[in-house]
Order: sequence, then structure tokens, then C-alpha cells
Amino acid sequence: MSKTKNYQRIKKFCLNWGADLFGVADVTSVRDGFGLGSAILKNLDRAICLGVRASSGILDEIEQQPTKLYFHHYRTVNMLLDQLALRLANLIQNSGFRSIPIPASQIVDWQRQTAHLSHKKIGELAGLGWLGRNNLLVNKKFGSQFRLVTVLSDMPLKSDKPSKEDCGNCRACMVICPVKCIKENQRDFDHQGCFALLKEFQKQKVVDQYICGICVKACQAKYAKN
Repeated sequence: MSKTKNYQRIKKFCLNWGADLFGVADVTSVRDGFGLGSAILKNLDRAICLGVRASSGILDEIEQQPTKLYFHHYRTVNMLLDQLALRLANLIQNSGFRSIPIPASQIVDWQRQTAHLSHKKIGELAGLGWLGRNNLLVNKKFGSQFRLVTVLSDMPLKSDKPSKEDCGNCRACMVICPVKCIKENQRDFDHQGCFALLKEFQKQKVVDQYICGICVKACQAKYAKN
């Protein structure tokens, strides 16, 4: 089967099982930076990135801090993404190719906020959006109100192209950030200041995981109007 037919087949499969976003990236040039062994990564030059939209209604409840409802929703969306990735990985494996599903939210270094790989970087390479001022992937339809998961594979697939769009004049996330971690240039994002706020939310027992959602709400609200 051709790369295009393989692409169309698994895209239809993923959308039918609940994915809202689908893209494929050629990761040949970046996979050495993944936090995985070289034996696992051998010949896995394609990354399928899937996105599931978060509930705008639940995000609307967030004001100065995350809510317990958002915390539950965040975990539920991650669980759905992991199930989607497993279903896709099994489909690919049963088709005679290798596949590695990477957990949607498994942090291996909390201080540096890194995982086995960067889903947002894969999403950027797969054309699902651009890296916004809020240091999150921004999609032209959903803003940042979605979560991502990745499946690595050696299945022959056509790859998508990165988006050439950006945040333009939108600075909604900069205005709303309570600790002013979001800067004009995304490269100046204050990771440590952001993580300090997440730790404070967790310390106060607002939520049981290092999450916020304030800038996500601002970003989705901006794009929901367009």
C-alpha cells in the first residue's frame, strides 16, 4: 500500500475513534533528541500525532487557578489519548510494521518539565499548529484547547508540513498569566516561574497534579471567536 493510502487509512481510523486532530511528521532529524533508547527508535522515522479537544465549558470555569473539574477532565482526555494511541499502535503492528505509543502525559523530569519526547514539537512538525507565546502548540481552529499523543512507527506514510502561521497580534495569554511568565518572544518563556506557580497550586491542594489551564482558556477563547 502506498504512503498516501496508508496515511488516509489510519487517519480515518483515528478520527472514527475520537481524534480531533491528526498529522504525521518525519522525525528522522530529531529522534536522536528523544528520551528513548536507540534500539527502540531504530528505523522509526514517522511520528503520528493525535489531538483531542478539551471542553471549552470546563475551561470557562477557570479564573485565577485550575478547578477540580478541570483536573478530572485533563486526566480523562489524557486517558482517551492513550487509548487512541494504543488502538492505532495495534492497528499498525497488525499491519506488519513497528509502532511505539508514547504516553500523553508521562513526565520523566518535573523540574525540567520533559517527557520521553515533546508532543508539541511533534505536533508542530506534523502541521497541527505553531508554538505560541504561551509555550504551547496553537491550532488555528482550537487555539491551545487540546491535548496530544504520539505514536512512532516505521510504516510508510506521507508526512505533513509545518504550519507557517503564528500568534500574530494576539497577546491574550500574556495579559492573563498571573505570574507574567509569557513574553513577547516565545523563546523567552519563563519555565521556572511557570513551574513555581504549578507547585503552588499543588501545595495548596487546588489540584493534585502540576497543571494550570489559565493561558489555555485565554487562547481558546480568542480563537473560538474567529
